[in-house]
Amino acid sequence: MTYSIVARDPETGAFGVAVQSHWPFVGFGVPWAEAGVGAVATQATVEVSYGPLALELLRGGKSPDEALRALSSVDEDAATRQVGIVDAQGRSAALTGPRCIREAGHVVGDGFTVHANMMERDTVWDAMAAAFEASTSPFALRLVDALDAGEAEGGDIRGRQSAAVLVVTGEPTGKAWADRTVDARVDDSEDPLPEIRRLVNVQRAYDAMDRAEELGRGGDEAGAASAMAETMKLAPGAPEIHFWLAVGLARSGHREEARALMTSLAQERPQWAELLRRLPAAGEFPDDPELLRAIDPES
Repeated sequence: MTYSIVARDPETGAFGVAVQSHWPFVGFGVPWAEAGVGAVATQATVEVSYGPLALELLRGGKSPDEALRALSSVDEDAATRQVGIVDAQGRSAALTGPRCIREAGHVVGDGFTVHANMMERDTVWDAMAAAFEASTSPFALRLVDALDAGEAEGGDIRGRQSAAVLVVTGEPTGKAWADRTVDARVDDSEDPLPEIRRLVNVQRAYDAMDRAEELGRGGDEAGAASAMAETMKLAPGAPEIHFWLAVGLARSGHREEARALMTSLAQERPQWAELLRRLPAAGEFPDDPELLRAIDPES
């Protein structure tokens, strides 16, 4: 009893699934994705095994259509299932069983599928597909744009409760934990979509912060400054980001700006100043007492 989108980003090859439902913990069973292989959403009367089994079939060379036929042919309750699959070639397939509670339907597009059941109106899935195709947002937010469009058409007839966004890289890194670039979940909320969008942007902010640190260590101060500006724009109220920005500014010689940030943080929570003093021993800040005093708000 859910609406979702499964997609492949044609620019990066990344795979993503986004879903919302009036059911808690929707991120547990519906979205599945594997770098270099594909992505799956399994919903309606959920059979969770469709997720890992479909990925296994894709990994073995089956197309999304073939995977769906293979799984549904041995499932006596296939008429109650709704499933969407996209593979590494951008091929896509979907199933809406005839016993899914109306309004229910799906759209198979170029490199994506959208699916919805138990909706207020039968316009939900077409609206989601149109919004995804028209969106110019970064990939993870394009998925959320599709959810927003489904909600604007009435969404789940019962209302809202949980949402999730899962994105993995197009090519495997050899480290499964590094392949998963977004894994955001809102498990129980009266209005989960604004929160899932915020969480996706928080992840983007931390990614930009990591990029800023890497550029800074490589001597590209302009690139680091640009990445940090993006970080601050995406998550302007995050004290953790402000702290590490202060550390980076101090390292690059911007002592006054670093001290101003540390002073603001310490006013809200004095422990930030103590954390700063612990960094040199861990190798996370230069072992330079004079530099440390210059930005320590309590010195």
